[in-house]
Amino acid sequence: MPFLIEPPIEPMLAKPTPELPVGDGWRYEPKWDGFRALVFRDGPDLYLQSRDLKPLDRYFPELLEPLRAVGGPKARFVLDGEIVIAQDGELQFESLLLRIHPAASRVAMLAGETPASFVAFDCLAEGSDDLRDSPHDDRRRRLEALLADPPASVLLTPATSDPKVARHWFEVFEGAGLDGVIAKRAELRYLPGKREMAKIKHLRTADCVVAGFRWHKNGPGTMVGSLLLGLWNDAGQLQHLGVTSSFTEERRRELVGFLEPYRVNALEGHPWREWKEWEAAAEGKRMPGATSRWNRGKDLSWEPLRPELVCEVAFDHLQGDRFRHATTFKRWRPDKPPSECRYDQLAETPPALLADLFGGR
Repeated sequence: MPFLIEPPIEPMLAKPTPELPVGDGWRYEPKWDGFRALVFRDGPDLYLQSRDLKPLDRYFPELLEPLRAVGGPKARFVLDGEIVIAQDGELQFESLLLRIHPAASRVAMLAGETPASFVAFDCLAEGSDDLRDSPHDDRRRRLEALLADPPASVLLTPATSDPKVARHWFEVFEGAGLDGVIAKRAELRYLPGKREMAKIKHLRTADCVVAGFRWHKNGPGTMVGSLLLGLWNDAGQLQHLGVTSSFTEERRRELVGFLEPYRVNALEGHPWREWKEWEAAAEGKRMPGATSRWNRGKDLSWEPLRPELVCEVAFDHLQGDRFRHATTFKRWRPDKPPSECRYDQLAETPPALLADLFGGR
């Protein structure tokens, strides 16, 4: 396909920044919680590329015609953006995960039930011009002109040079599922694979029960890979809400001995006993939860621990009743009883509607 820039190319990335940078020359955008995607188009030819350089077309068929409608039938462009699914004014990342399915019929059904949108935030090429060496502000103007009257499911991300507006987005729209704020320099060129933007994300801590662990893929039996975290809900159930795996190799080896006493008789009365027994009964068989959706060969088996340890972890976003990303281990909390590790410790952000961010669209 004769695209202006031939795929695949690495998207430009952002590095974590603790505070919103301010001063002349900074531009701010909401940080979307979806699937990063680059759109390559030359007239009727269209290709959607994921962040890890793989094709996305088959998983989001409902976006193909709207993207072909942008700029007219002969338009040529390369856009960078995010594929999102919103329901009731709120982003639904779990609905995106369901799309990564081998059956085309299943994908088609979900495309009709929960259609996706594409939010564009950069223009790498347009017409006959490769814009990667152009300043960000110039690329933004080309993007705004291209998306002056787009289809309903193709959106131009809001942008501002006012840090007050950016802080408002950061504080208010988390309730709609936004992941934070991205900051870019006005003169920034598009640098594939480089972390040249700044991302400011929500960061909180939670005290969690450590109820199990997984071995590290490079050292089963000698290195701990991740700790399985739980919180008690109002029904008295210990809910698995994610993992923490931010350890050095030395610390991973130390954890083997540290956790050993808590492995003794761990399955007796364990709140996740049925989960472990189900896993054992299905050993060697394919079953839901046994392999990763993203890496079919990844081993997700686990070892139970008596739910007596408490640790504090830092997290950025809660999606439903689970951590959206892996957490960062902060410290052990021997002073806190596991029974106090409850969901009510987590502050809730009042919901905000994404329509307010787009002025009603």
